[in-house]
Amino acid sequence: MSWVFYAVLSAVFAALTSILAKVGIENVNSNLATAIRTVVVLVVAWGIVFLTGKQTGISDIGTKSWIFLGLSGIATGLSWLCYYKALQIGDASKVVPVDKLSVVIAVVLAVVFLGEKLDWKTVVGGSLITAGTLVMVLFK
Repeated sequence: MSWVFYAVLSAVFAALTSILAKVGIENVNSNLATAIRTVVVLVVAWGIVFLTGKQTGISDIGTKSWIFLGLSGIATGLSWLCYYKALQIGDASKVVPVDKLSVVIAVVLAVVFLGEKLDWKTVVGGSLITAGTLVMVLFK
């Protein structure tokens, strides 16, 4: 299957995550809610690994990959903690667009650190995402 299929599914599940989380964190500490979510993600992810028989690949992972996957996990955890706190105290319709500025930030980081090429479509798209976020957040 194409990467587009999985990317669209990711967007759908991310949208569901926001709505379900907003309802679920009512009267629950945001850090505790994030920890509960993390345990569920852990169980589901390892379940898929074992169901597909991919657990044998652990021994093939190199040191560099372990380090960067670990750093990615730390970034994910910090992102989730901040996201849940923002979602708990703010409107989902405002928190989610700001969170999605991660798209623009990721493009900039990909250009700077991964050497990916920046073309006019990416600049225009990133500008539109940024402008759309500002409109959604600043204007009522």
